[in-house]
Amino acid sequence: MARSPIRNVANAKPGLVVVGGTRANRALGAVWLVGAGPGDPDLLTFRAFNALRGADVVVHDGLVSDEILDLAPSRARRINVAKRKSRHTLPQDGINQLIVALALDGLNVVRLKGGDPFLFGRGGEELAACREAGVECHVVPGVTAALAASASAGAPLTHRGGAQAVTFVTGHAAHGEPDLDWGALARPNQTVVVYMGVSTAGLIAERLMAAGRAGSTPALIVENASRADERRILTTLSGLAQAAQNVKGPALLMVGEAMAMAQVQSPPPLTGEGDREAVEGALAA
Repeated sequence: MARSPIRNVANAKPGLVVVGGTRANRALGAVWLVGAGPGDPDLLTFRAFNALRGADVVVHDGLVSDEILDLAPSRARRINVAKRKSRHTLPQDGINQLIVALALDGLNVVRLKGGDPFLFGRGGEELAACREAGVECHVVPGVTAALAASASAGAPLTHRGGAQAVTFVTGHAAHGEPDLDWGALARPNQTVVVYMGVSTAGLIAERLMAAGRAGSTPALIVENASRADERRILTTLSGLAQAAQNVKGPALLMVGEAMAMAQVQSPPPLTGEGDREAVEGALAA
């Protein structure tokens, strides 16, 4: 039987999206915040797969592949809430309200998110919304893009003698540049992974070098990690901005001595002989 359309109800909680009609005598559903991983279906966890198989409705990000979406039952409704820079199908508050309303209507909701729900995925906000509404919520971790990018490139995020720490940061802030501890990030012998940093690659490199990180530090850009069209670009911190100019898909910036171990499918597009010598020297070290 067809599902009732989503609609707003005048006597509902302000701003809440309500599905169907009355909730009287109707069992509550539940929400599953599921990490879909970086894109390759083989990287899904068993728990994520089982959650998808039990879904009545899948509320998914735009980066989730069709191969993963097709693992849900054919009866399950799909709702795309894709978010791109400056283009949101539904704002985050609306997504929070939507998944709560669907669960209150008795549906088993899978909120399918690229990577891991709690790593720059705003899963914490969705969990808080469910708790506030009294909706049962489960969290299923996913393989985050940095792990997939590191593994496929053969560039460990930590490496004895070369990277004693790894830090994940975001290159995107709601207003202005990200508020980061550049001095801490500029220390040597650590890996800094920047999510959503392609458009701010120049600023990130500038801030790190101003804080003391050497311009010759190896840097790796991985676009579409784990997917068939994955692309890797090996450069240096000083060449990061230019190397990122032609990157169009979702990508990670990875800066650190251990990135010299990365394997790339084609010669890295370096900015000059100085950068080439720096990377070749790091690879030979």
